[in-house]
Parts: sequence; structure tokens; C-alpha cells
Amino acid sequence: MNKTEVTKLQGYLRRKFANTNIRVVAMKTGDSAEVFIGDESIGVLADDKEDGDDSFTFRMAILDIDLEEDA
Repeated sequence: MNKTEVTKLQGYLRRKFANTNIRVVAMKTGDSAEVFIGDESIGVLADDKEDGDDSFTFRMAILDIDLEEDA
């Protein structure tokens, strides 16, 4: 994932979730980036180039122990 894509994705996520604390950091693998809110990693963005279309997939795991803290 290049710097332009990371910047655009970060801006999109900040607008979509109304949160300026969201940070997108490219991973060394080149086709993915990690998403943070503050210092906490919340998920991974993967570049999905399929059939000539360029899209991105956001994966966020929610652990059962995380749900218990909010209850």
C-alpha cells in the first residue's frame, strides 16, 4: 500500500467514523495497513485488486473479553 492510498484511507475512515484519532499505518507486506485509534490497533486494511477493480477490505476482530468490559 503506497503513501497516497494510506492517506486517502485514513481520511476516509476519520470522516466515516467522525474520529480524528484514527491512524492508518502501512505494513511491511506492502498490500495491507494497520488501523489504530490512539495507540490501540483495531484492525487491518487489505488491498483487494480483483478483476481490475481496486478496493479495500477492513477486518476488525472483536474478542468476547472486550464485550465484557463494555457491559
